Amino acid sequence: MKKRKRRPLFWVLISALGIILLLAAVFFSMLPKPQSVSDANFALAELTDGLYQGACDNGLVFAKVEVEIQNHAIAGVRILEHRNGMGQAAEVVADRVTDRQSLKVDGVSGATYSSQTLLKAIENALSHGNAIVSD
Repeated sequence: MKKRKRRPLFWVLISALGIILLLAAVFFSMLPKPQSVSDANFALAELTDGLYQGACDNGLVFAKVEVEIQNHAIAGVRILEHRNGMGQAAEVVADRVTDRQSLKVDGVSGATYSSQTLLKAIENALSHGNAIVSD
């Protein structure tokens, strides 16, 4: 008799697990997709020295950055805010952008959304072309 009592409970648990997985799949399919980044939206040669701010919100990840331009080059990228869940490792992309002087850098494996959100925030800062503080 005990086997018969466990069998219906087993199927109830399997059904509940299936419903939970289905709901999770629907939820995650509705999340916003990361925005793409393109070097084409700004030219360093056209930017004046100063600090530029930009932000990007991809739903799960938000980033606000400040980019310093000196002598038509990226002197540094400071992350002002990064709401990232578990994507803090992606913050190294700021240093990669400074080193390569380009947004065409590798993201961080396991922190793809955060990497793409930070890169888009940097692009937004530079593509608007308005320095918030001039040197």
